[in-house]
Amino acid sequence: MTLSRRHLLAAGAALPLAAPSLALAQAKEFRLGILTPAGHPWNRAALKVGEDLKAATNGRLTLTVFHSGQLGNEAAMLQQMQSGALDMGWIMAAELGSRVPTIAAITAPYVVDSTPKIAKLVRDPVAMKLFEVLPRETGTIGLAWGITGMRAVFAAKDISKVADIRGMKLRINPTPVYRDFYQLLGAAPTPIPTPQVFDAMTNGQVDGLEADLEFSWNQRFDKPSKSILQMNAVFMPVIALVSGRVWQTVSAADRELITRTVKGALDQQIDELAGNEPKLVDQFKATGIPFRNADPKDAAAVVAEFDKIWLPKAPILADLRKAGAAL
Repeated sequence: MTLSRRHLLAAGAALPLAAPSLALAQAKEFRLGILTPAGHPWNRAALKVGEDLKAATNGRLTLTVFHSGQLGNEAAMLQQMQSGALDMGWIMAAELGSRVPTIAAITAPYVVDSTPKIAKLVRDPVAMKLFEVLPRETGTIGLAWGITGMRAVFAAKDISKVADIRGMKLRINPTPVYRDFYQLLGAAPTPIPTPQVFDAMTNGQVDGLEADLEFSWNQRFDKPSKSILQMNAVFMPVIALVSGRVWQTVSAADRELITRTVKGALDQQIDELAGNEPKLVDQFKATGIPFRNADPKDAAAVVAEFDKIWLPKAPILADLRKAGAAL
């Protein structure tokens, strides 16, 4: 059938009325919850996602970031995403790993042994494959990894090697992987809220803490320390999650845009953190406190015992070790 000029004009006249309605229907303000405070690299990356989405869609898609646990702790935010009450959450592997052993596997000791290798590992297909369990186990979709660097032990006494950790009352993140690793090393994991760690080290309540370098410099955990032992054993990544219920309401084109935008922002965060670590090491060394590197060979027997516990729970750990060895 050939359309007359009258039909074409009529169709064209209808478009200005239909297009705004379509745009209005697709408009969306996403809400993102995150535990870390404003100014943290993960928060800066989240804000960049919002800026880039708004620019790419002429304001049709926007993102509001609720930092510092304003929407509750990570367990609460995860529950909100499961119900669809929260659109997005950037949740640490500590929280997810306590629920899903497959996710915890990436934090296993000596999967990689340096921060530059972390930056490569979280982009490897085997690391991305870990997200496949999330919809079933948590009702969320994993979009990308963000990272912290390799963690160190800040000790209230002089330590120089892995064996010196034995007997220490050590404040660690209570995630099961860290607990098992440090208990196998002979430490006594001691739960202390982060804001109390500085005083706890000073008054002898704990003998030290285990944390990443960037956070420790910002908190100046070097002040109550007499030595720093860079373990180069474990790290704590974050996963950018979106509610599975919400994701079902997003168009395929917007899903692709959001995924690409989130990954781009976190790739930048990863590269900046890895590039900044040598500067952090120099800052710690400049304090005059002994800064030493642990020898991974000294923990080989402990890692073997650790794998006996964790490989049955998270078989993908074997693939992660292979990928890490190849980096």
